[in-house]
Amino acid sequence: MPAAVPPARTGQVTQPLAREQFRARYLARFYDPAFNEAKAEIDKLEAIAWQAYSEGRKSPITAKAGPGFKDPDYDLSVEWRAAHDRIEAAQKRQQDPATMSRVLIINASPRNDYTCPGEMSKSYRLMGLIEQTLQLQGMHVDKLDLSRLTSDPDLHIYPCKGCVSTAMPLCHWPCSCYPNHSLGQVNDIMNDVYERFAACHGVVFVTPTHWFQVASPLKLLMDRLVCADGGNPDPSSTHGKKNAEAKAIELDGWDYPKHLAGRAYGVLVHGDVAGIEGSRRALTDWLDWMGLVESGSMARLDRYIGYYEPYATSHDTLDKDTAIQEEARNLARAVAIAVKRTRAGEQRADASLQPPRPK
Repeated sequence: MPAAVPPARTGQVTQPLAREQFRARYLARFYDPAFNEAKAEIDKLEAIAWQAYSEGRKSPITAKAGPGFKDPDYDLSVEWRAAHDRIEAAQKRQQDPATMSRVLIINASPRNDYTCPGEMSKSYRLMGLIEQTLQLQGMHVDKLDLSRLTSDPDLHIYPCKGCVSTAMPLCHWPCSCYPNHSLGQVNDIMNDVYERFAACHGVVFVTPTHWFQVASPLKLLMDRLVCADGGNPDPSSTHGKKNAEAKAIELDGWDYPKHLAGRAYGVLVHGDVAGIEGSRRALTDWLDWMGLVESGSMARLDRYIGYYEPYATSHDTLDKDTAIQEEARNLARAVAIAVKRTRAGEQRADASLQPPRPK
């Protein structure tokens, strides 16, 4: 290891959970008295889970990385390898000029009929208008409804752990932080999301404004897409999460590959009082940074629906606001045009320029 590699700064969280604290948290999921008749079985499962936690069995099933990886003898998670292979296959389909143009639409609102509000979101309705228009433009549409995180049992996007802030090569593409079986951090949807991003030629985000920011499901997704912007496609090069090895690789020179660059994008941010402009700017700045291609001013939309009006009538207001409905359709048309242009080989004006300070 080069002498110049700085040591890891430690001392924040240094001890695992105590046995009884772990048990209390694990059993909380079986609070319903209906589970009492299975208490003995649950106790056995809890003991196994404690053993996995105390031994740190993050990826209990592995296989040798094999040819194509820096260390072919490294024990690679079979779940990560399966996600990696699916993403590579999706990328190849995306680059095949014979395939149908594909646009991913993301509904970022956490609200749907099956959640506490008992009602669909306006974002979902706007996504439907965009879907119909894209289909009329000859696009295949893939819809990602992030409200399922709030309505489906045990479905998650776990928080980014910030590996990139230790060293960029420690952040693997796709993310290798999850699933973490020793912590019970499973059913994370991001491997599916990475594959869908890799397969698309364009992406549209539809989000409400929550407290001057995009909705929380979208922020989780954004953070977990950090691995698509500079991430390391070979975990064997860092032997998993060996931060000293990752620091050495970065200091030796890292090219920060942009794995999703070249895809067209559109953004629709809506709100009722304030904050839409900041959220729209944050989204477009992020997508520009990632190397995605803006689709023109009509594909960067922020609008109020029922400005300072009651929440209870906001769907009625959207029914009457035919202008925003047509603006949503125009957004879709603009993205479709941008997809066709990028697939025809038309590049953004600065595509040939090399940044002097990549990061």
